[in-house]
Amino acid sequence: MPRNVRQISFLACLLLVVLRVSIGWQFLYEGLWKLNTQKTARPWTAEGYLANARGPFRDKFRSLVDDPDGLKKLDFDTMVARWDDWKNRFIGHYPTLSDEQKQELDRLLDGPKEFTQALATLPKGVDLKKFKPRKYKAPDGWYLRYNPKAKRLETNLHLVPEEREALLKLVEPQPTTDDERAAAADPRTPKPELDDAAKKFQQAINRLSDRSGKLGLKDRLQVLLKEDPDRNGVVLAAQEGTTDYSRPGKKQVFENLLGRYELNLKAARQTFQQEHLAKQWSEIMQKKGELLGPIDALTTELRENAYKLLTVEQTALGPVPETPNQVTQINQITMWALTILGVTLMAGFLSRLSALGAAGLLLLFYLPMPPWPGVPEAPGPEHSLFVNKNLIEVFACLALASLPTGRWIGLDAFIRRFVFFRKTD
Repeated sequence: MPRNVRQISFLACLLLVVLRVSIGWQFLYEGLWKLNTQKTARPWTAEGYLANARGPFRDKFRSLVDDPDGLKKLDFDTMVARWDDWKNRFIGHYPTLSDEQKQELDRLLDGPKEFTQALATLPKGVDLKKFKPRKYKAPDGWYLRYNPKAKRLETNLHLVPEEREALLKLVEPQPTTDDERAAAADPRTPKPELDDAAKKFQQAINRLSDRSGKLGLKDRLQVLLKEDPDRNGVVLAAQEGTTDYSRPGKKQVFENLLGRYELNLKAARQTFQQEHLAKQWSEIMQKKGELLGPIDALTTELRENAYKLLTVEQTALGPVPETPNQVTQINQITMWALTILGVTLMAGFLSRLSALGAAGLLLLFYLPMPPWPGVPEAPGPEHSLFVNKNLIEVFACLALASLPTGRWIGLDAFIRRFVFFRKTD
């Protein structure tokens, strides 16, 4: 142990090198893990961390995100445009896609154009022209027909239960007198026996209904964002097109909570107000998860199923690159900075400069959610005041930047000895 406090013992040098290598390993592993996720349907992104920023720099970090509150994901046209853009980039990224692969991609998004079910013959007396869609909003040029040449039923409708029941009744004897109607309405009255052709017709209708119930991703998105009253609320019948709701949905509750939170955040001064804000933000995140979770799941489903269409040769081209924006640039800088700094710290190459760069990167991780008085606590089990793990690592990296640990054990020592022919430390 040296008597001069300005001297560093061998053990202290060794432990400082171990500290440098440990931080480098953490950086390298984090960087490689984040880079590897870019090849999956759920690539890592800093968007969530930036969108949940809090404290005095909240607005600055949130401004780096195009849609920090996820409100654009709740717009049907915006999401359809994003999916179509990704599909076009997918086709452009894999130029060897076959026509069959492209058609399957279209079916994945838009659903089948037509649903068919084999049927040997149409029962006598059944006229499909008498069938009219009920609650379902039929598309232009809708049809439900029997193709005698192909011997099958054909339709471009997504049959709902009410429509299926109406079709099943086409082969059932219809009461004509009051007594017959009364008997038919009595649940104790046994149903008339159907002939073989009628039974096969009903079986075909049931199977056709099951097949047509499989919606494409866009249809499922439309149900979520346009037709689900629990999510979207019920507009007053007399004031359609306004923002007055007889029954607000989850979307309106979420938007109201966001607006109230922003107002309370600006006025918060006391500790109890901050505690209320933390509770309110937790509720907002829960509502956000309920609203955006199913939509994100549909986006993930689109990408996963699209990648499953690829051959081994096509997969070798890698995933579809994301559209460049501020967040994607931040993602790339973060992932590569972690990886490169991890390598240089572990190798002891430019160790002081690498440690200084690591301290700067960690400081950027610290500032979006600083554990300062008056700032809502970051989510998680940890509780900090001023100092958290990120800030501790900042100081550790600054300490490493003040010492030539790479000239003790590392590439810096090798370069100094064999390139510059100077004595190593």
